[in-house]
Amino acid sequence: MTFDLEYNSERPLMIIPEYGRHIQKLVDHCVALETKEERDKMAKAIVDVMGNLQPHLRDVPDFKHKLWDQLYIMADFKLDAESPYPQPSKEELQEKPEALAYPKSASRYRYYGNNIQTMIDVALSWEEGEKREALVYTIANHMKKCYLNWNKDTVDDAVIFNHLYDLSDGKLDLRNSEEELTDSKNLLRKRNSQGQNHSKSNHKKQHHNNKNRKRY
Repeated sequence: MTFDLEYNSERPLMIIPEYGRHIQKLVDHCVALETKEERDKMAKAIVDVMGNLQPHLRDVPDFKHKLWDQLYIMADFKLDAESPYPQPSKEELQEKPEALAYPKSASRYRYYGNNIQTMIDVALSWEEGEKREALVYTIANHMKKCYLNWNKDTVDDAVIFNHLYDLSDGKLDLRNSEEELTDSKNLLRKRNSQGQNHSKSNHKKQHHNNKNRKRY
């Protein structure tokens, strides 16, 4: 008495393993059907079963569209069936995404972050006047606070002005200005007081939670 056993190592690789071997066999059978009417009917049934197997996809936008795309992918784009959505192509699937450009602002002074360059660009787009001058000094003060968060000590205003001049490509020049930025001690005091208030609030919450616990 012999048994015709089928091992996974002898089976073809599944294109989308999350749906299992049985769904892949249904897709292969659907591709092999002779009439287009039968393929259309079975393709819709397979999509319904795929939706039941992946309930977390129901919250994804274009839920049905995603399932139909996966059906064509599992069929190796050989399925000739009517779909309510445009059929994807193998070239589109294999196309490599464009490389993301790395931010240039953080390359020189990483401790200021990427948003500083955006703020500088906005300031440069404004017309010269009191509002632009106020914005520039606000940016400089924020740069000083970021520098202190990184250095945790003190910094001369001239250093901040030089960095601002460099980041703005020489268009924002406060190096000869008589104005002074917020004192380092005040910035550090604000930072420390915020940290202490946060720790106190956490301690109060923890104490309140422990107060209601039963003791045996």
